[in-house]
Amino acid sequence: MSVGGRLWQAVPPVIREHDTRLIVAILVVVSITYMLLGGLQAYLASESNLLNAMVNSMRFILLTAIAYALLTLALNLHWGYTGLFNIGIAGFMAVGAYATYILAAPPGGRPAPGLGLPVPVAILGGMVAAAIVGGIVALPALQLDADYFAIVTVGFSEIVRLSIQDSTFSGTVQDPNLDTYNVVNLFGAEFGTGGGRGIQAPIGPPTDVLFEGTTAVGQPLIDLGASYGIGQPVVTGMTYVVFLGILVLPAYYVVSQRLGNSPFGRVLKAIREDETVAQSLGKDTRWFKIKVFMLGAAMMGLAGILWRGRAGYINPQSFRPLITFYVFTALIIGGAGSNTGSVIGAIAFTSLLLNGPRRVAGVIDSAAGGLPSPSNFYVALSSLDPAMYAGYLVSEISALKFIFVGIVIVWLMQNRPEGMLGHRKEIASSIDLSERPETESGGGVAATDGGVSDE
Repeated sequence: MSVGGRLWQAVPPVIREHDTRLIVAILVVVSITYMLLGGLQAYLASESNLLNAMVNSMRFILLTAIAYALLTLALNLHWGYTGLFNIGIAGFMAVGAYATYILAAPPGGRPAPGLGLPVPVAILGGMVAAAIVGGIVALPALQLDADYFAIVTVGFSEIVRLSIQDSTFSGTVQDPNLDTYNVVNLFGAEFGTGGGRGIQAPIGPPTDVLFEGTTAVGQPLIDLGASYGIGQPVVTGMTYVVFLGILVLPAYYVVSQRLGNSPFGRVLKAIREDETVAQSLGKDTRWFKIKVFMLGAAMMGLAGILWRGRAGYINPQSFRPLITFYVFTALIIGGAGSNTGSVIGAIAFTSLLLNGPRRVAGVIDSAAGGLPSPSNFYVALSSLDPAMYAGYLVSEISALKFIFVGIVIVWLMQNRPEGMLGHRKEIASSIDLSERPETESGGGVAATDGGVSDE
């Protein structure tokens, strides 16, 4: 048995055999690990407030892990359930976030004007916009094979990225002496995207309402944190993480699970396995793929709003194509077709590969009291100094982590291409047929040919 198999068997069955408990247990382990790493780094750096650093470290990793879990669950609807190779994740995130900001930004605002709609309406409008754009992309793309479909979604993502940066929609002042904007005038409503400068809107985490004034919930939390030396930004940030972890992530998970176990979801899996067979059974596979693509796009748009749009300001750099690669990597690690695997893969990717090397490098640098930073690899190699080697690894860890990601993907493709939890047994029927009922006449078990057993 492999090392991974031994570790899996070491997990108590009460956790291993229950998906929700397994996800919670992994989140707890990751939280404690990052709290300890954050506290150790703060201690080595002689920071006075260790608890604040520990909680902030936990807040950061949980926010990142939950955000990627939302995106991975949405991608699992496309790729894991239906076999749609969507490489436009960042584009759908951008559509949802920018549409929300344009709808919520005040008219005449700078650097880009908006429509001034209420924030809840704007968020709903952003999801609808992402779904509509997903449907528009899917209509022509679904007539293509998988590889060409992927190229279309990549092209769409680039069109979105370049459009939101274009000066035509920038909303920036053309002349300091003139109050004129490069905006779009649609049915008398003027709006812009801020171009490469970004766009502002009165949007923040939904939990911010708890901390406005002296509310019955927010102020006691702030006072409690202050009593332990935890700053207000960390308290408000952790409150938002709890909101995402208790309400939003379970909602995504439940929707994905129920969809997968429904007749609609079984058609999606049939399309993934063999679309021709599904068509021969009278299913309009093209319409099924359009609907699931629109739903997944809306979920990606909402994830972009909740993650990238929580600070009241967004810019095109928040939606780099690299995010799409990260989400696919998380789904590959967890296992395509498994919702539990999608969440666990996102947690594993963000904690071990995306942020783990940087956090460990920070601890090493703090412990060494500042390592040398060679200008390039050859300088470090020719020095024959272990400190130079360590300094190079620490200073270039942001680039070197891609090597770790590549090694993990290659290993998975060779040893476990289905991921950690992929290819688990799925019940195809709407009821569990594992236990056959006894017949009323003789109390025996029904025979496999449909008759009654003679025993």
